[in-house]
Amino acid sequence: MTSMNEIGFNYSSQTQRDRLKTVDPSSLSTLLSQQAVTLVDVREPSEHAGEKIPGSILVPLSKFDPNRIPFDGNKDGNKTVVLYCRTGNRSAQAAQKLFAAGIDEVTHLEGGLSAWVQAGFPTEVNKRAPISLMRQVQIVAGSLVVTGTLLGAFVSPWFLFLSGFVGAGLVFAGITNTCALGMLLAKLPYNQRV
Repeated sequence: MTSMNEIGFNYSSQTQRDRLKTVDPSSLSTLLSQQAVTLVDVREPSEHAGEKIPGSILVPLSKFDPNRIPFDGNKDGNKTVVLYCRTGNRSAQAAQKLFAAGIDEVTHLEGGLSAWVQAGFPTEVNKRAPISLMRQVQIVAGSLVVTGTLLGAFVSPWFLFLSGFVGAGLVFAGITNTCALGMLLAKLPYNQRV
């Protein structure tokens, strides 16, 4: 079996941010084939249902509980837990929660599922799953802007505030990397199916 240092784990100094190790898609594929990792998807249930890396388990960031992460295999040195999301942002946020819970080192997939797919590795795709949360946000936000603009033009200019409010929400979401509309949509029953 190949050691973790030899196949793409990046180690850093021990500040909280630097305790987050990364693994590249190729190295993760090797580790998965050796059954040397437990892969944890921190995306929302609808995203996991739509497309996932084979063998991953779901622990969504919105309901993240460090006690649900299976570190038992990690204690004897046999398995490392690797977190992933779509791009690596949410898995880094989940890692911060694990650090706060007393876990010393956390590993996540560099670039997330997007990097995994771009590297040509397989995923499990469910064509009957709900559309992605990002597309749902785009559809709802776009619909609200168009509705506010049309009502503002033909009914009352006060409806233009709806478009402005949605635009301000999108700017806030981009700056803070949090999306209230996305979190709200994630709670809908059809997005909770796995």
